[in-house]
Amino acid sequence: MKVLVAGANGHTGRLLIQYLKEDGHEPYGLIRKEEQKATIENLGGNPVLADLTKDVGYAVKGMDVVIFAAGSGSSTGADQTEAVDRDGAINLIKATENLGIKKFIMLSGMGAGSPERGPEELQHYLKMKGEADEYLQSTELDYTIVRPGGLTNDEGTSKIQVGETLEPGTISRADVAKTMIAAIQEPNAYHKTFEMISGDTQIEDALKSL
Repeated sequence: MKVLVAGANGHTGRLLIQYLKEDGHEPYGLIRKEEQKATIENLGGNPVLADLTKDVGYAVKGMDVVIFAAGSGSSTGADQTEAVDRDGAINLIKATENLGIKKFIMLSGMGAGSPERGPEELQHYLKMKGEADEYLQSTELDYTIVRPGGLTNDEGTSKIQVGETLEPGTISRADVAKTMIAAIQEPNAYHKTFEMISGDTQIEDALKSL
């Protein structure tokens, strides 16, 4: 499948490109800067230059699946969080809908459905993530919204815990990326929103249990 990854140059985005390629998909990495092209190519992806806050229709055209893994980052202000994490995501969702593409996988965050659960400094970020999630849930797309706990760079175990609301915990970026890719071809993961942390259940089995 042709899969577009928005935020392809981020930590999780790079893993998504790598694993998609290894799984036999054709990954396209949406990036903002020319100098990021080589990174995507070295991972086996096809770089696509686009700005999430502007027209992204040309980047989405011809894709089978769209994945949103972009984020404004912790060092940016509230306006950038709104522009990327909420408005950029909604912009990409609209482009996906307009072009008749059905599958959309969203990387959100634990607590996005109830920002008050998160630490004060993350509440605005979680609120923006939650508003983007709500918009996606209102569409006809075959969406999956993944809300991981604290992200680590540990090696993945392919074993996770999922649920509508979980106690806070951590999970490796590797396992988040693998879960998002597994959700593409698991119909039981469509129209589902779930939190996830490290656990004892194999990814495929966890998605079937949703």
